[in-house]
Amino acid sequence: MSKYARLDAIKIAIQRYSLVAGVDEVGRGPLAGDVVTAAVILDPKKPIAGLADSKKLSEKKRNELAVLIKQNALSWSLGRASVLEIDQLNILQATMLAMQRAVEGLNVQPEHVLVDGNRCPIWTYSSHAVVKGDALFAQISAASIIAKVARDSEMIALDKQYPQYGFAAHKGYPTKAHVAALQEHGPLSCYRQSFKPVQSVLALWQGELQDEVK
Repeated sequence: MSKYARLDAIKIAIQRYSLVAGVDEVGRGPLAGDVVTAAVILDPKKPIAGLADSKKLSEKKRNELAVLIKQNALSWSLGRASVLEIDQLNILQATMLAMQRAVEGLNVQPEHVLVDGNRCPIWTYSSHAVVKGDALFAQISAASIIAKVARDSEMIALDKQYPQYGFAAHKGYPTKAHVAALQEHGPLSCYRQSFKPVQSVLALWQGELQDEVK
């Protein structure tokens, strides 16, 4: 089945459900911070104009839409997996756990779940995974916006605590400036020690500490 035929099949399949949740994640790639997910069930009686992949929206537009989504959705919920869980489980499994937590946190349980990406968590919910679903289904777009606004706000708060790392600018992603700051100042407790760039800096700093002790 082609991807277009599969997409059409999913659109037809979800028509039988009244309560369809969209689920998306933000923060699989960063070196620091939790992976954050969101689940949203939109109210068909209260359509929200302008929903799209959160990455393609300006920060101002995302913030505006996040308010509208929270005001008008039938239900929304955030889920997360901590840095410790990411290091213990790996980022994929931690993301699946965070998605499950987001859906379980809804005060209205869905009849079906649309998950952005190529796989769904192992759960009891009826669901479909949709590659680039945040640009194809309004429910997933809404979830992507809620998740990104939430995680970005956490990175901005972290930036106020540790301005030398530049979290407000890079949001934890491994930009050149971020990696340089990490090498200069060393890893904080919010860093994912299972990620190679962090491992490299940890090894460097531990080596320097050992040299100082000698």
